[in-house]
Amino acid sequence: MPLFRLSKKLDFPPAWLSRSDGLLCVGGDLSPKRLLIAYANGIFPWFLKDEPILWWSPDPRLVLFPKDINISKSLNKKIRQNLFKVTIDNAFERTIISCAGPRKNGAKGTWLVDEMIDSYIKLHKLGHAHSIETWRDSRLVGGLYGVCLGGSFFGESMFSFENDTSKIALVAIANYLEKYDFDLIDCQVTTNHLLNMGAIEITRNSFLNIINKSVKRKDIKNIWNPDISLKII
Repeated sequence: MPLFRLSKKLDFPPAWLSRSDGLLCVGGDLSPKRLLIAYANGIFPWFLKDEPILWWSPDPRLVLFPKDINISKSLNKKIRQNLFKVTIDNAFERTIISCAGPRKNGAKGTWLVDEMIDSYIKLHKLGHAHSIETWRDSRLVGGLYGVCLGGSFFGESMFSFENDTSKIALVAIANYLEKYDFDLIDCQVTTNHLLNMGAIEITRNSFLNIINKSVKRKDIKNIWNPDISLKII
């Protein structure tokens, strides 16, 4: 498949035209409007510092259906210790900056470059991007963030300052979204970590068929309320 170059026009080629590695197109910008169009069409940005903006739609796609969240015995034991509190949108900027930090595996660089961080903060202020935060006492110890459209939550990144604290955030948001009958949590690309949490691979076409209807669902008012503490179990 060819690699498409975006213009100033706010549109994308069809996601099914992506290359075998999932790369679809290059260029454009990270404006809120373009990002929302991308997510609604099964496309997301992912690039490193000093690279052009790259847009992807991998096949297969990793997704988590909220009802299928898997809680291991060890994680369940940690949750039942009642040491953690999980909140929504209490610390979006701290969460995304933490997601951009160095990883335990020592990997250098991050796809969450400053331009990306600024763009998702704008999306958050517009009410489309959200963070899920795990707290121990008053310390932010883990979390994740993503973009919500209709009945889909497009997960972007996670972080942990203590073992399992990003998992706790994922359990909490999966349980919460199941309550509101969300269709899926998009996990983008496959990792063993997420497979162990209950995520599964589906074909790109299956993913696109689901979100085509899901993103058109009417948004539920007040679901993203900073005053809400999420139940972990």
